[in-house]
Amino acid sequence: MPRNYIGKFAITQADFRLFVVLWNQMQNLSTPDIHLDICSWLEQRWQQGDKELLLMAFRSAGKSTLVGLFAAWLLYRQPDLRILVLAAEGTLAKKMVRNVKRIIERHPLTPNLKPERADQWASDRFTVKRMMELRDPSMLARGMTSNITGSRADIIICDDVEVPSTCDSAEKREGLREKLARSVNF
Repeated sequence: MPRNYIGKFAITQADFRLFVVLWNQMQNLSTPDIHLDICSWLEQRWQQGDKELLLMAFRSAGKSTLVGLFAAWLLYRQPDLRILVLAAEGTLAKKMVRNVKRIIERHPLTPNLKPERADQWASDRFTVKRMMELRDPSMLARGMTSNITGSRADIIICDDVEVPSTCDSAEKREGLREKLARSVNF
């Protein structure tokens, strides 16, 4: 098990709350109580094996930021995971993947995850150092209309899939439900 050092203390497997607090301290930010509550909820659900989670919080609560940190934490804990990010548009999904990539590059607990080869470190996909040789990247960004046939993922994060262009009519909402159901079962 890799050891990471914060000051003089070795940390082998930080919980998600500590992971977020350390990140926020590096960013000179405080960690609001609602973020600590969301962190606890996400980690508990993950540890209990819940496969379908819906995080609902008020606008500007930091949901996407926390989900990005959660993805980085999952890769810190299990580098062999493959995560697919789906958003209404590919540019939105890329934004989350880029953010997670930056977290992995800078977080004090994840320096050993960055690969040596630059071709594994793109803006829409990246592969961390992992034990298994897998065809699919550690994290991949795709828009809802993208072709994901043949892709494999252990986790699918749907972030901002409901926008006016995907759900401003009954027909579009039904089409979105069908696309989401297909992506979860691909």
